[in-house]
Amino acid sequence: MTPLVTTEWLASEMGAADLVILDASAHLPGTGRDPAAEYAAAHIPGARFLDLMGALVDPQGDVPAALPTRAQFEARMGALGVNADSRVVLYDNSDMRTSARAWFIFRLYGHPEFTILDGGMQKWVAEGRPVETGHASFDAADYVSTGGHGAVRSKADMLANCKSCVEQVVDARDAGRFAGTVEDTVHGLPGGHIPGARHLLFRDVLAEDGTFLPPAQIAEAFAKAGIDPDKPLAASCGSGVTASVLLFAHSLLGHDHGALYDGSWSDWGSDPNTPKETGEAA
Repeated sequence: MTPLVTTEWLASEMGAADLVILDASAHLPGTGRDPAAEYAAAHIPGARFLDLMGALVDPQGDVPAALPTRAQFEARMGALGVNADSRVVLYDNSDMRTSARAWFIFRLYGHPEFTILDGGMQKWVAEGRPVETGHASFDAADYVSTGGHGAVRSKADMLANCKSCVEQVVDARDAGRFAGTVEDTVHGLPGGHIPGARHLLFRDVLAEDGTFLPPAQIAEAFAKAGIDPDKPLAASCGSGVTASVLLFAHSLLGHDHGALYDGSWSDWGSDPNTPKETGEAA
């Protein structure tokens, strides 16, 4: 499957026996939005609720909202009736484009065929396409994953990189939190960034309608931020969600070497012993 599919493509494939559509919506706590309730109120016909920040978070992880273990991923896929040969379409109804976080997880644990619906639920609804209410009906499956690709960075890795500078660090948060001119109220922390990080707001790789920009414009956004996509790269944000948007955009440029600092600022900023910078990127 291609990394992105259009609403037109999905509409034409609806009902295919091997197609599974998953709602990967999640929202910041302060928004007051409930993704499960929103899914029940309206979702793409046949879609199943992924529960991205519930069932696919490792409560025993070293960082807040840690990536799931392989066992957790397999259990959730089985519960959702996903088979290893299912073609999976990921979409979201989130301002944070949380389907990119799901994409990172699916790639990490080696599901063979999966894609993101470009523009998500917002574009689907804006085009007047049909929605369903309630919950989809399906049978559970026996799911076993193999292989996978994707690099995850720990605080120790990022501390080492502050000295070696082997990897470029790109921060997907807004400019105020990055520069430290405003508090990171999402995580209850002062603003700032990892020393040497560059700033690229995740929305800057998206068009106004929430679709991803063409690769040439994505490349321009990376270059404007002082990032060379060809060189080693680690992405950070508040807690590893919008950093995944940048990594997906990076993959649209033909690269698969981008790494995710899963703990991101919620991990780094809460440790009084980590070095921190404020102000715009140098």
